Amino acid sequence: MILSNLSVPLVSLVDTMVMGRLPEAQNLAAVTVGSTTYLFIVGCLGFFRMGTIGFTAQAVGRKDGTALRQVLIQSLLLATGIAAIVIVLASPFYQLTLYWIQPNQQFHESAQQFFNWRVLGLPAALINNTLVGWYLGSQNARIPLLILIITNIINMVLSVWFVLYLGKGVTGAAQAALIAEWSGCIIGFCFISTPLKKYTGQWLFTYLKNWHSWKPLLSVNRDIFIRSLTLQCVFFLLMIEGAKLGENTVAANTLIINGLTITAYILDGFAYAIEALCGKAIGRQNKILFHKILMVSCGWALIASLLFAACFFELGVYFINMQTTILELREHAYPLIPYLAVLPLITVWSYLLDGLFISATRAKEMRNSMLLAFIICLPLGFLLQSFANTGLWITFLTFMALRSIILGYTAWKIEQRNQWIEPNQQRTEQKTIQEM
Repeated sequence: MILSNLSVPLVSLVDTMVMGRLPEAQNLAAVTVGSTTYLFIVGCLGFFRMGTIGFTAQAVGRKDGTALRQVLIQSLLLATGIAAIVIVLASPFYQLTLYWIQPNQQFHESAQQFFNWRVLGLPAALINNTLVGWYLGSQNARIPLLILIITNIINMVLSVWFVLYLGKGVTGAAQAALIAEWSGCIIGFCFISTPLKKYTGQWLFTYLKNWHSWKPLLSVNRDIFIRSLTLQCVFFLLMIEGAKLGENTVAANTLIINGLTITAYILDGFAYAIEALCGKAIGRQNKILFHKILMVSCGWALIASLLFAACFFELGVYFINMQTTILELREHAYPLIPYLAVLPLITVWSYLLDGLFISATRAKEMRNSMLLAFIICLPLGFLLQSFANTGLWITFLTFMALRSIILGYTAWKIEQRNQWIEPNQQRTEQKTIQEM
């Protein structure tokens, strides 16, 4: 799962390195605005992976092949339908984004071209998220690894070719991502039969006409959508407020966010493990296995976050230099390195806790915790506006810390009530840790 996730931020890193070698910071800024807006949309719809994995893992724990098939078909239909709707609404939303930023004409045109191409890959992106969640819930991490590695290799190779060799600029970067996303979608469908061979069941298409068969999935996805929308709003506001401070500022923030993205995707590997394995333990009603998975995952995630913090603190300058050759942009990014170094230590707990709640399909608590952290930090952001970019990063760090604290307290209360696996569902747990 870590290897699968690692391939994702490498795309953004390569795009940044490619655009950072063009003569003007404006190119990188345009890609940042266009990409951030696109990822905002995809991130808000992240429930296709998160909502799918919990239900799938619990079906696997129960060895219910019919439910496994039902989750897949419902999630794919939902992803396709919502993608069609969002594509229609995406362009007006992006125009509003550019209106808020008020860029110059050249910046506006470059960012618009990037987004127009990028949004054509939205259906593939949502289907890919659904398939990855379903495969992970099926306890198969190798197929998502194959999908993501091939997708991102295509993206990186085409990005270098289109931008640096064919001179297509920001349009070339968007076209490379578009081709890669649809390639990943095709690959994902090629392996659907692999998990299904292990669990016999039926394709009950009549369930699709029954509202009650959709209600659990839609309910969880609704709450995850609100949670994801709130989180993406934070990143979106970070981008917009940074852009208001100038092209160099928003581009420098991008260099730091790339570091955060790398750590997030790698540390999310532990969260994905919790989602898949704890979900399976809940399906088996095995509390011992449930706690074992949590302890092991949290221990290794803490070690990994400490290593990241040390590396960024010592090698942050080299990480910045690797991404861009523009001296002025480097000077804007160097003072932000301390924020990058401390971020893994703060954010790791929210990743792990998200995985815990997703495994139990407890999306309501995730939603409420995220909203509360946002409501608290939004006034703080306005109060710190006079501190310019420093105020932005202090607010962001505070938000991530509060998110972990609130979610952790909620998890502790559920544990005290013994509600992760409901008492009336628990059975005699003769199976030991060897089940892993």
